[in-house]
Amino acid sequence: MSTAHEKVKVLIIGSGPAGYTAAIYAARAEMKPVLYTGIQPGGQLTITTDVENYPGYPDGIMGPAMMEDFRKQAERFGTDIRFGLATSVDFSSWPLLVTFDEEHIIEAESVIISTGASAKWLDLESEQRLNGHGVSACAVCDGFFFRQMDVAIVGGGDTAAEESTYLAKICKKVHLLVRRDELRASKAMQKRVLATPNIVVHWNTETKEILGHKTVDGVLVKNVITGEESKLDIQGFFVAIGHTPNTEVFKGWVDLDEHGYIKAKPGSTHTNIEGVFAAGDVQDRIYRQAVTAAGSGCMAALDAEKFLVAKETATVEE
Repeated sequence: MSTAHEKVKVLIIGSGPAGYTAAIYAARAEMKPVLYTGIQPGGQLTITTDVENYPGYPDGIMGPAMMEDFRKQAERFGTDIRFGLATSVDFSSWPLLVTFDEEHIIEAESVIISTGASAKWLDLESEQRLNGHGVSACAVCDGFFFRQMDVAIVGGGDTAAEESTYLAKICKKVHLLVRRDELRASKAMQKRVLATPNIVVHWNTETKEILGHKTVDGVLVKNVITGEESKLDIQGFFVAIGHTPNTEVFKGWVDLDEHGYIKAKPGSTHTNIEGVFAAGDVQDRIYRQAVTAAGSGCMAALDAEKFLVAKETATVEE
């Protein structure tokens, strides 16, 4: 096993809007960033079709194409972009150590974590096949494409409740599929859902299959009490059963909240580890939008730059 060490000023882990934006700012500040893409270069947007709510694209753009634009811009200013997965870290001292693909060790003066979060899915073949063609894990991102149509959303927590009420403003009818006989959402959110006339709640219901060839045209559901199966005619299917932040490799080093998201200090991207910053969905379970992720990527690069300047100043004074 190789134990080659490589020294870098700014190491960026992850390549969604947060990572690429951090890279653009860091590269323009001549910090010579090295960015590792992770196993999904471009992040969640690479499994998104039309993106119409990102500023600067008046005609909309496909998610993968937008991420390609981000990548090219980061490279234009000199970012060293590499394919690889962070497999272990050692943040016990400074400089910080990160191992990629279990063999290549980077010694970094600063680390920006932008590994994102992955949507939880139902693990249906039809769900993956129709992902981006009527199936989505983000109502705010994709609800607009189903205006005045009938849709279904699966989940019983706050996310499902919030997204179903959001969809109800846009769509003709919203079928909320709840596996239990009650919602896990807060009392306030439950009241909103039950008071919305075009939300139809299906209790004790699980999704058997999403129907459609090239686009969604229905969903087959089953009542878990009676075993009865039925078909709902819909054009859009939303999964709202939560997200999993990609923080496994950082556990035990960086402070996480009860859901596994990195805790950033209020008003900044600083973590509890000096020189380690977090940006994008990996530290944001509230907004989870490309534009907010990009904004926090900018913040992380600026925070890292200030940190490095302070370190250099302290070294000179010594």
